[in-house]
Amino acid sequence: MPGSVSMLYMAMSLDGYIAGPGDGPDNPGGEGFTRLHDWFVDADGKFVRPSGPDAELYDELETFGAVLAGRRTVEQVDHWGGDHHGRPVFVPSHRPPGPSVANYPLVTYVSDGIVSAMAQAKAAAGDRYVLVHGAYTAQRALAAGVLDELQISQIPVLFGGGRRLFDVLPARLELEIVRVIDTPQATHLRYRVLR
Repeated sequence: MPGSVSMLYMAMSLDGYIAGPGDGPDNPGGEGFTRLHDWFVDADGKFVRPSGPDAELYDELETFGAVLAGRRTVEQVDHWGGDHHGRPVFVPSHRPPGPSVANYPLVTYVSDGIVSAMAQAKAAAGDRYVLVHGAYTAQRALAAGVLDELQISQIPVLFGGGRRLFDVLPARLELEIVRVIDTPQATHLRYRVLR
């Protein structure tokens, strides 16, 4: 994958939810959240490389060079303990970080906006891509024109409630389908944002 590309990766129910009902700090992802990741998580809740066509996507996802993640996302997982696969993490936020971040040298809070945060993440990623986490952050990045691609793993389940991925967008956006990987566990859809 070429450098200087930002890509949102999200698993989503068919009805557009990325988190189930009751999503919050004490229950990250809400009720039924793990169902969205069954295609690469084993019975013990550990990430595993799937077999078949899912493996190509899994391998590709592991090649990111930096992360841009929303504050809510990073706080729910305590900034991945300061180590998201050894890659730097950039968090756009107008509020200063909590005290635990002082112990995480790979985590940088960026106070001057999503465009600056993405530029810093892309610089840190070098020739790898920037992995984007968080619905609100993805929406802001789309609005600012700094999100390049969307990798959506659409899971054959209807949640009926929870947190939607594209609940609020500022305007219509056109997408180009780059790739479709269809498996019994998920349909992996990759889109390029057209500008």
